[in-house]
Amino acid sequence: MTPRSPSVNEELRRRSRERILEATVELVGVHGYEATTLGDIARQAGVARGLVSYYFAGKRQLLQSAVHRLMHLTLAEALERPPRTEDGRERMARAIDAILGLAVTRPTLMRTHMAGILQAEGFVRCEEQQRLAFLLRDTVERYGSEDVDRDYPLLRALLMGAVVGVLLPGAPMPMARLRAELFHRYGLAWDSGMPPDGGPPDGML
Repeated sequence: MTPRSPSVNEELRRRSRERILEATVELVGVHGYEATTLGDIARQAGVARGLVSYYFAGKRQLLQSAVHRLMHLTLAEALERPPRTEDGRERMARAIDAILGLAVTRPTLMRTHMAGILQAEGFVRCEEQQRLAFLLRDTVERYGSEDVDRDYPLLRALLMGAVVGVLLPGAPMPMARLRAELFHRYGLAWDSGMPPDGGPPDGML
């Protein structure tokens, strides 16, 4: 049998890693963090259990990488969807809607993700997080920021706060109101991005 080339091996590793990340998003989103084991994820991904541990130091790191990948892919799709635009304000609106939308469509997953970040392990830097950061920084720059190093972390913090607001157990904030607050802060028109049904909240344009 002819040995596989390094490029083929690299592609196989990439695909295995992506299947693990996709399986994590699917299983945790349905069953929750505690009920999902690394063995469950390996079976869902169709890989050996040891391969999961080879790529990821633990379940918490795996979950953060998986959610950051989902956020990156969701944001990239929103920014590039037709009609494609270079307008910085429209791209900012799409970015806000993409991230807030995940809090609405993937509440269990995003609540678990945010809880993990706030625990002792904290924020895990990984390839997926860096890709997400690049898109958000690019959005801030295209929006017209004169200091991206200052304004990118602020946008990230505002988005995280809005996601927590949507998901807060027992006292959730309406997504439309949080969206309206963010749009007001960045001077964005309500009908830009992907506005929710029903129009802006009373007293907010």
